[in-house]
Amino acid sequence: MGKSQKKKSMRRHNPVRVPDSHLPKGLSSASSTSSKNEAILPIIQKMESADSTERKWACVAVSNLIQNDPSTRRLLQGKNIVGHLITRLTDSEEEVLVEAMGSLRNLCIDGGYDICAEMYNKNILTPLKTFVPKISEVLSQYLENPKTAPENAQKLTYEFADNVITTLWCLSETSNKALNAINNINLIPFLMSFLASREKLPLAPVVAAAQCLYVLTDDNSPAIQSVKSDAGYVSCLVSIAKLDGNATNVNGKARDMNDPRTITLQVLVTGILRNISPLPPPTPASFIDIDKEIVLPLLQPIISSINLSEVATNVQQLVDTQSSEPSIEKLSIKHVPKSDHKSIYEIELDQMEGKLRTVQLALEVLTGACATLPDPSPASETDEMEEDMDDGNDEDDEVLDEMDIELTTDKDPSSTERTTLIPSLVPALLSLIHPTALSFPPLAAPSPHPPTTSALSAIHISAMECLNNIFLSLASSPNPAVSSDKEAGSKIWNELWTTLGIIGIEWGLGQEKRKEIWEVAVGVLWGVGIVWKGYLTTTEEQIKTLMQFCDSTSDDALKVKCIGALECLAQHPESIEHNRAISKYLISLLPNATSPSPVGTEPMIQATSALIDIYSDESIPYDINFRQEGFLQALVSSVDGVRKAVKGINRHREGGKDLRLRGDEVRQNLVAFIQYRRGLRL
Repeated sequence: MGKSQKKKSMRRHNPVRVPDSHLPKGLSSASSTSSKNEAILPIIQKMESADSTERKWACVAVSNLIQNDPSTRRLLQGKNIVGHLITRLTDSEEEVLVEAMGSLRNLCIDGGYDICAEMYNKNILTPLKTFVPKISEVLSQYLENPKTAPENAQKLTYEFADNVITTLWCLSETSNKALNAINNINLIPFLMSFLASREKLPLAPVVAAAQCLYVLTDDNSPAIQSVKSDAGYVSCLVSIAKLDGNATNVNGKARDMNDPRTITLQVLVTGILRNISPLPPPTPASFIDIDKEIVLPLLQPIISSINLSEVATNVQQLVDTQSSEPSIEKLSIKHVPKSDHKSIYEIELDQMEGKLRTVQLALEVLTGACATLPDPSPASETDEMEEDMDDGNDEDDEVLDEMDIELTTDKDPSSTERTTLIPSLVPALLSLIHPTALSFPPLAAPSPHPPTTSALSAIHISAMECLNNIFLSLASSPNPAVSSDKEAGSKIWNELWTTLGIIGIEWGLGQEKRKEIWEVAVGVLWGVGIVWKGYLTTTEEQIKTLMQFCDSTSDDALKVKCIGALECLAQHPESIEHNRAISKYLISLLPNATSPSPVGTEPMIQATSALIDIYSDESIPYDINFRQEGFLQALVSSVDGVRKAVKGINRHREGGKDLRLRGDEVRQNLVAFIQYRRGLRL
């Protein structure tokens, strides 16, 4: 299938919690949909007040006003709230500083990339860097002698640490520039100190440290090497991943293993272990098969134990109950509420969201575990020399090259073993792709509870990505026990289309996640098509949908997936009409004597390869279409255009070398195929 199973581009592990994409651009739209316009100016004014109580009030007010309110968040952004809060990080009053840090943390989590980028550009890392050693010093004192500080002082320190670490985690996903700056802070010893002292600390900062470490070790060599260089770090991580019910908490009491945060910690640490694998010898941990002994046994029960529809129903009931009760709280300067003050309903909603986020994290880790293909090899320095040696002599195009071009795959020797384990995940994953009533916001309107909607849509996407890797792996390392179960293939195929039918194609403002699921799902359809090629029956509507999706997207990779899925569907022996419709469509994507291909080079190569595969056996019933529709002449007319397009591939671009190899292979196969079919006519 020729596609990497890993994403190299920067991505947020924690999606935007309260999206504002349903709002049109500009502050005017936010102003018209926010009910808190009048509160904005007093906050900005009091943020600069000489009275520390007013400054503290203003910082707390930000957290209260933005809660599940993207319109007000956008209005505050327009008033440079980020800059004001960063200024307060150097406030002379500690309580003001702490509340400002809490508000910045909440803005990071709720607003995502845009706000994080703004914070980085406004130099938030400068004050954050000074906090790290101070937190470490106080933490050491508390751990050595917990009685040296009153309980409320310890609580304040731990909450502050949580906020600082969470903000650093979010910033590290903003850009490579921000990540490099955070690498220079050398956070690994700081973060590991929380994990190493987990039995003496509250769970919140420990989980935050694990989350930050998980992100930092994701394809980031400096952090990976820092963790692997210390055997104690690796041993600590393995012990957490294998945590049992005997662990204790800060009060010396047994940890509650049903606490979602305990499970989240294990999931995060499992992800960290995968990120830094292979584990360095000669530690005992180096002999552990991370995927087989830790990842699958821990994470499969987590993704299998949740009922998304039930969670959505419970959330809606809580939201309805909460909205029906009058609010008794007022934001006044005399009675400053804490930024973390929450009602009973909000606490329950947070707990449900926490469970959902844990499932999403588990899916993310499993997606990596289900990937059995290597990443494409980077372009070598000799490419330019090879290209210079290409003198443009194409006489060999007219001769059957008996030596097939073999793409280097360097398969992981354990991939075959893994493909025998991962199909067991499929039933649970299929249950997680089904949308609920809260999975997506209403059209051009916010969700009744944006955090839940954000978490649910993230789960659907992550489950679909995991399925994509499973079927890509099965397609690359076939498992006869799976591919021989034709009934299972049909069931999975139909369930995927049922889900996509419910999701629909309403891709307007605020509905970006629907489109994202479709984009991943097309790859899943292709993978399922390959595993059960020749056995899947489809409908005219499904075929038209794939064609329309291919035509509407500008992404060549998506076009390739659509074409690949259509290729598999065309190879059902008895589906002669469907074969004709698909093949005509594929022919339309090829160049001809008068015009180039209407699609990019990679989709065109895929379409050419698909037609060769579909009609490689003239004895199949649908081959009548090849003869009756004049497909041979169409392929002959495409040869020159295919050759020119392949020669024009830039091998120095990312993936260019592999695409050129693939193109050369298809080009030669096309010439050989034409000669073969011509021979049949003689």
